[in-house]
Amino acid sequence: MFMGFDLQELVSAFIVLFAVIDIIGSIPIIINLKQRGKGVNAMKATVISFLLLLGFFYAGDMMLKLFHVDIASFAVAGAFVIFLMSLEMLLDIEIFKNQGPIKEATLVPLVFPLLAGAGAFTTLLSLRAEYASFNIILALILNMVWVYFVVKMTDRVERFLGKGGIYIIRKFFGIILLAISVRLFTANITLLMEALNK
Repeated sequence: MFMGFDLQELVSAFIVLFAVIDIIGSIPIIINLKQRGKGVNAMKATVISFLLLLGFFYAGDMMLKLFHVDIASFAVAGAFVIFLMSLEMLLDIEIFKNQGPIKEATLVPLVFPLLAGAGAFTTLLSLRAEYASFNIILALILNMVWVYFVVKMTDRVERFLGKGGIYIIRKFFGIILLAISVRLFTANITLLMEALNK
C-alpha cells in the first residue's frame, strides 16, 4: 500500500481538497447555525464527511449511474443548495427550516453540501484519474483532521472576532458562496446542454 506514496502527489492533492472543502470559509455559516440554536457536532460532522467522501471516491461513478445521474447534474443540484445558503447569509433570512426530529445542523448543511458537497465529490473523481489512490486518501485524512479542529474551535473564533466582525465576515462569505454557486451552475449547465444537444 505504501508503494504508491509520493510526497508531491500528497501535497498537491491536499492543497486541491483544502481549497474545495474550504472549512475556513464555512466558519461564518457554522457560527450562524450555532447562534440560531442548532447544534453542530465536530466529530460527527468530520467522520460522516470522511465516510461519504471515501465511499464516493470508490463508488461514485457506480452510485450516480445507479440513479441515472451524472456529475454535471449532481453539481447543478449542489449549486442550488449553496445559492440558497448564500441568500440566507446576505439577506438575513431563514430558508433551511429544520422542522424534523433532529434539531441539529451537523448533516445539513454542514456535512452536505459544505464539507461533502458536489465540488468535493467531483474533485475526488478528478484526482483519482491523476494521482495514486493512497496519496489522495492520505490527503483527505489530513484535510478531515484540519476540518475537525476548525469546527471544534469556532466558538473561540467567534469570541475573538466579536458580533460585528462575524456579521461583516458573514456578508462577505455570503457573496463568495453566491459566486461559487454561480460558477458551479454555469460550468455544469453548459455540460448538460451539450449532452442534450448530442
